Amino acid sequence: MKTTLPLVAFAALFTLAACNNNQEPEIVDTNPDPMAKEISNAAPVELPPAVKESVSYRCKDNSVVFVDFLADDLSANLRAKREDMPTQVKATEPGGKMTAEGYSISGSGKSVQIAMNGGKEQSCNR
Repeated sequence: MKTTLPLVAFAALFTLAACNNNQEPEIVDTNPDPMAKEISNAAPVELPPAVKESVSYRCKDNSVVFVDFLADDLSANLRAKREDMPTQVKATEPGGKMTAEGYSISGSGKSVQIAMNGGKEQSCNR
């Protein structure tokens, strides 16, 4: 009796395991995406460049300027205060002068030339 009970249980489990042995999952799409065609035909999205280095500079007029140099080596975000909205300045070639209306940054590293709010360029150091 003790040996037949495990054999009966094994046979029952083996029989149940053979039921509905479908390897492919059944997918039922009752709510299709209405924009699937537009999304598949959309142009690829270009992400904005990441911040490469964030630097604060003290300028000749004793003001502090915050610059986030971006990884594309063509642009930077310039702020007069850390909590201000940044002004993005761009260059046409890597290492060139980055400009926006009334703003500019020349150089990188420990010493740069920065003009803000339409003022003249001044030397700024780390």
